Amino acid sequence: MLDRLDGDSYAYRRKINHYYPFHDEGEWELGKFLVENLTQTQIIKFLKLKWFNNHARPSFTTKDQLLGWMDSLPCFTEWKVSKMEFSGYKTVHPIELIWRDALEVVKQLFSDPIFTNHMTYTPHVVNVGNQREYGDYMSADMAWRIQDHLPVGATQVPIILGSDKTHVTRITGGLEMHPVFLTIGNIDSEVRSKATLRAWRCIAYMPIAKFRVHSDYQSILQARLWHKCMDLVLANLKAAALDGCFMPDPSRYIRYVFTPLVAHVCDLPEASMIATVAKNASPVTMAVQVDFGDGILHPPRTGKHTLQQIANISRNVDPWDLDKFQKAAKVANLSGVHMPFWRDWIYACPSVFLAGEVLHTCFKFFADHPLKWVKEAVGAHELDNRFIVQHKRVGTRHFAKGITQVKQMTGREYRDIQRTIVASIAGATSPQFVRAIRAIVEFIYLAQNPVHSPETLQSMEQAISDFHSFKGAIIEAEARKGKKGVKEDFFIPKLELLQSFKGTVQRLGTLMQFSADTTERLLITHCKDLFPRTARQSKDFTEQCVRILNRQEAMEIFDLYALMTSRGASLVNAMHAEEDEVETTNPALSWVSRVLPDEVKSVRGPRPVRNHFLKGILSGDAQTAFQVNVTPDYRSLSPTEISTKYALPDFDRALADFVTRSSMSGDENTRWDPKYGRYQAWNKFRLQLHSAFQQRVIMPSRVVQAYPPSDDYPLGNCDTVLVDATAIDGQMTSRVAQVRLIFQPVVRRGSNLELPSYLSDPLLYVQFFNFISSPADRPELAMWTVERAYTQDQNGNRHREGAVVQVTDVTHAVELIPVYGETVAKDVSSATSLETYERFFLNNFADKESYHTFSTEFV
Repeated sequence: MLDRLDGDSYAYRRKINHYYPFHDEGEWELGKFLVENLTQTQIIKFLKLKWFNNHARPSFTTKDQLLGWMDSLPCFTEWKVSKMEFSGYKTVHPIELIWRDALEVVKQLFSDPIFTNHMTYTPHVVNVGNQREYGDYMSADMAWRIQDHLPVGATQVPIILGSDKTHVTRITGGLEMHPVFLTIGNIDSEVRSKATLRAWRCIAYMPIAKFRVHSDYQSILQARLWHKCMDLVLANLKAAALDGCFMPDPSRYIRYVFTPLVAHVCDLPEASMIATVAKNASPVTMAVQVDFGDGILHPPRTGKHTLQQIANISRNVDPWDLDKFQKAAKVANLSGVHMPFWRDWIYACPSVFLAGEVLHTCFKFFADHPLKWVKEAVGAHELDNRFIVQHKRVGTRHFAKGITQVKQMTGREYRDIQRTIVASIAGATSPQFVRAIRAIVEFIYLAQNPVHSPETLQSMEQAISDFHSFKGAIIEAEARKGKKGVKEDFFIPKLELLQSFKGTVQRLGTLMQFSADTTERLLITHCKDLFPRTARQSKDFTEQCVRILNRQEAMEIFDLYALMTSRGASLVNAMHAEEDEVETTNPALSWVSRVLPDEVKSVRGPRPVRNHFLKGILSGDAQTAFQVNVTPDYRSLSPTEISTKYALPDFDRALADFVTRSSMSGDENTRWDPKYGRYQAWNKFRLQLHSAFQQRVIMPSRVVQAYPPSDDYPLGNCDTVLVDATAIDGQMTSRVAQVRLIFQPVVRRGSNLELPSYLSDPLLYVQFFNFISSPADRPELAMWTVERAYTQDQNGNRHREGAVVQVTDVTHAVELIPVYGETVAKDVSSATSLETYERFFLNNFADKESYHTFSTEFV
């Protein structure tokens, strides 16, 4: 793709000056900064600063010259404006569609060298442990079905669309437009899931026109306009899906490709508009409103069936007789759109391409329904208290004022509430109610798996089945309410959509590759940041938009091109072997870091996760890495100072026991005496694991705290972990423990004393918990329950069971939720809850990795 700039009319000048028409790299960066961050008025003011009287001016002396230079840069898929209209129906403002040819955008994506090492061209089957594994689209069934219909040697380029209505506002008023985005399924889902990696491209900004008609016909005309616009934008993609076309891949090989539509990411109202069905019908199955809560997977609402219904109605009623056609369509549970854009797109079927979408169908469903049921059943005040007193952990949100007081929630807040809601409501409502809520949360967690197997799909199916088995408890608690009071039905459209998730995974692959998280982020970067830079009241508003869009596209491409050519790097991104460990997925960063390692700072996008496996402390099996700061928080403490500062009266004994055990189990003896030693101590350490789903992926590290008592935390601020410990019978077992101290012996300078290997890494003083019940004992929670472990001294006094362990004995950071009972105890806060309560639930919903661990290997 980048080599197309070599054919530009100014290419001969760039052989001398890679940044032409700019003087050099510095001037290019200045110009790019001004255009990207300042308005035109601000650019004029900048260029008139008196500062330039005594300093060299850039080559561009005016705003118009700067913008002219930017506009002279080549843009491969240019934007344009088309006027749209419906004969006989006038609009308040002219209908202008801002768009570009979707096929040309696909060609640009498919040939982009940035994605060379993140592309898949052929369907494949992944088997792990004799089980089929569903990951990206190319590993699922639909890829194989389509490939079987293509000519031998042909490549499919699966089209994934995304759209959402959004208000694009200015001070002078609002403009509502409907942006449409596109990506291709050949690009790895890990890349597609990040909006900043340019794997998604906007292909149209379609206006939501206001027609001069009765309000009853406004929505049907707007929907028909949207489909008509989509027809224009996607026309060449449909032709390529039928007949194929030739396009180069990132390595410059020419491929014969076909472009089937496999997914369209959108919310439920838009899915209904796309499927051309009424609001009281499912867009993907034959279910209607009275079926939404029955827990049955209904037959698919195929595109062929819908088109046949439209054809039957059109034989008797003129589609442009809106009143009669809309009424006839309503009887058939249709919306009244008579020419859906997908009607002539081969292989396209709404029951397939309207894939299950996690953000709206899961998270927003959770907020609109289960969360409200919980508030009704538990009570807002009690529910808030249960969240307020939870122990604060670094990296997870703590709701200091409760969850009913949060005014604006996003998908992130919904995720954070789901983490602890199941354990938090235990005891405040019936076990059956808790089990229904747990089933929904469990389903949502399973739906987010980055890979699926028949086993996980069965678990997901079982979870939604469990909800329907126990949903009666929600009615009994009178927790489901509407405007007219208590409701005794579950006619919830999104609840019906959950039944289709298993089939979607089997057909298209994991659901997270189709999450609207990405497209909602694109709305900010492609819409809300674009239109404020235009004069909305200007007559050439759409032309301004086109110039800005073309300018943005050209600047992005030229930036990478100039960087590569100015350093003498090839414009072809060479294929390289798959990395053993993946810290992040940023194709542009990976490419530049390999060929121009000194220029990585110039690449935008997510940065790598810090890899503590390179220089950190490794566990015995090298599956866990640990890191403490080079400079400790306390450089030199005596045993007495530690006992006093950390309130650990048995520290001496525990450390002596550890030294004795370690020296007996090995051949190392030492003259070092723990009673007279000095110790450095830290307030926290970091623990890093590989993903439980994909072993080659390195997860962000988790902070484990061990702060001594203070005014804010009178009993200390200490997190909990899972450690490998020796049981009474001598066997290794897993125990939950609270980390009270992170320390290491210090050898004074000049001393010839050598510490044994078991003292060479940081040590932890921990206090244990005992498992008192298993998930099977509390089926409504399916969680382990633990309680504080105690020992008695010679005088019969009870003390918490403490011990010193190596930091490498830790396997996971875990979260404990107190067993609150019917109400939260008084005078308990987030600073003291972990110290005040005796019994806790081991929260397996702390994060997706923990859920997978505790539901598989830990069991």
